[in-house]
Amino acid sequence: MDTEQAYVWRLQNFVIGEHILRPRPENPTPLKACAISACGNFAVLGTAGGWIERFNLQSGISRGSYLDRPKESAHDGEVVGVACDSTNTLMISAGYHGDIKVWDFKGRDLKSRWEIGCTVVKIVYNRLNGLLATVTDDLVIRLYDVMALRMVRKFEGHTDRITDVCFSEDGKWLLSSSMDGSLRIWDVILARQIDAIHVDVAISALSLSPNMDVLATTHVDQNGVYLWVNRSIFSGASSVDSFASGKEVVSVRLPSISSMDGSQTEDPDEPVTDNSVSKDASVSATFIKQIPELVTLSLLPKSQWQSLINLDIIKVRNKPIEPPKKPEKAPFFLPSAPSLSGEISFTPGEANGYNDAKGNEVEKNDRKLDMPSSAFLQLLHSSAEMKDFSAFTEYIKGLSPSALDMELRMLQIIDDENLEELNGKPEMITIELLLDYFVHEISYRNNFEFIQAVIRLFLKIHGETIRCHPKLQYKAKKLLEIQSNIWQKIDTMFQQTRCMVTFLSNSQF
Repeated sequence: MDTEQAYVWRLQNFVIGEHILRPRPENPTPLKACAISACGNFAVLGTAGGWIERFNLQSGISRGSYLDRPKESAHDGEVVGVACDSTNTLMISAGYHGDIKVWDFKGRDLKSRWEIGCTVVKIVYNRLNGLLATVTDDLVIRLYDVMALRMVRKFEGHTDRITDVCFSEDGKWLLSSSMDGSLRIWDVILARQIDAIHVDVAISALSLSPNMDVLATTHVDQNGVYLWVNRSIFSGASSVDSFASGKEVVSVRLPSISSMDGSQTEDPDEPVTDNSVSKDASVSATFIKQIPELVTLSLLPKSQWQSLINLDIIKVRNKPIEPPKKPEKAPFFLPSAPSLSGEISFTPGEANGYNDAKGNEVEKNDRKLDMPSSAFLQLLHSSAEMKDFSAFTEYIKGLSPSALDMELRMLQIIDDENLEELNGKPEMITIELLLDYFVHEISYRNNFEFIQAVIRLFLKIHGETIRCHPKLQYKAKKLLEIQSNIWQKIDTMFQQTRCMVTFLSNSQF
């Protein structure tokens, strides 16, 4: 706004590019419009003085200006908008005084022009069907066929300034918003209004997703983006009239910020306090428990939970060529064990008295008997008693893949000849608790992809032990039954979603 240059941004790393584009540096005026060609190599800029210039985005070099001779500019007044077609053949520009001009993109010659008759506020060009939508100050939306150079549609209905318009991906719908608080959907082919809603706060901008399933809107004096979902995707209805309101304007409330109560909306005057944040967190946790069909992911890096599956391959690949050599002198810094939590834990050194090997062995065994159980076992047993495994899940999510593998391998039962003696072993009890933990987490679909990876590693280590013990077999069958039901529902859901996409062409918000 009110700048005499255009900035190039790189979306890969969200930083400003190396080029700053300055059209007509000898007589600069503020920029008012910009567009990027379909090939992505060129940018077309329009200024408040009626100047239009084309730049190469890779080099930042000017590739010429568009002039309506004998005048020394493209338009007499401000350039309201510019657009490029899909084949870099035509460039369309609109002037504030109501003149639309079509230019040869490469040669920069004026091919045709037409007058609208009133002030142009905004233009939107659809590259798929070649239609140009113009918004004027008489509150009328006009559609022009750029190739035929004539008006093909005219939509009226808004009673206040039109703030934004956008085409659907297939070009069959045109959505428009106005300061009168209305959002209207027009059928381009049938040349009629098919739906209209009214909200309390006027819409300032809107955008429809390429799949036509979500509409994003921003509102006057509102922080945030509001999302509207396409109802027909979830119903499977093929008739637009079953959802559309036609010429009638339906009043609706803004989308709610709460996942529990759809009638609760955000109050912009209400301050955000710690109590409200904690209330939202508790509501979110309750919501997940009340709807077990909801699949939640762990949000861990993909490499972390995938490493659990391929630990054997990673260990073979990272196996040292030579055995580690013992340092001649003790290191100045104490060695510490790596951890994802950030807490410093020193690696245990060898016992004193290297000359007396037998004495050292007795001392190590005594320490092993007095050593308390690990945090892994403590959290697992305490979570099982409280029937709340959230703390245990957060702990194992913070472990590295190798550390979690070590914790599971510490529970291996080597001697499985006497089944009666094994029932009271701590390792057997812990394996049973882990099976109960997996059943609980899978039932609620919490941390879904991470738990699936842990289950695979667990069965790989303790599968033979589970096969030999009837009590563990019963718990494993229960886990298998729940797994099968959940995956069947997920597969059914994806199949229904794929089928519903076929109704997008006849869907309605």
